[in-house]
Amino acid sequence: MLRARFTEALKDSMRAKNERATGTLRLILAALKDRDIAARGKGNHEGIPEEEIAQMLQSMIKTRRESITLYEQGGRVELADQEREEIAIIEGFLPKQMSEEEVAAAIRVAIAEAGATSIKDMGKVMAALKARHVGRMDFAKASGATRSLLGG
Repeated sequence: MLRARFTEALKDSMRAKNERATGTLRLILAALKDRDIAARGKGNHEGIPEEEIAQMLQSMIKTRRESITLYEQGGRVELADQEREEIAIIEGFLPKQMSEEEVAAAIRVAIAEAGATSIKDMGKVMAALKARHVGRMDFAKASGATRSLLGG
């Protein structure tokens, strides 16, 4: 489903002569093709599943957020703005992100289900969150919240 949306969005952006969207979508499709090729080496000839595509998009967003910080520190506001535009395009393909309250509630549920009592159980909690909320949760932020709830 996401693959078809990428292709259609690319066609639409090319027709509209939207260079930023076209470039971003080409980057997404190139990264997807790379991951599909790597998956073939592991015996998966269908391509990577939707969950992995969502993770790929999340990592692309994370990379751009890191770039924004560096560009702003270097006084390159125009490049930071370009990265923000790309983030907005990529986020358009992800499910709606969970609010901070929803993330906190999901963490509490995962802690209870895993029987987590200390920071040593953090891996179990994060695994449960990743299994249920891929593409909808920023796991870097969730990790920090989980750590504080477990007393780390």
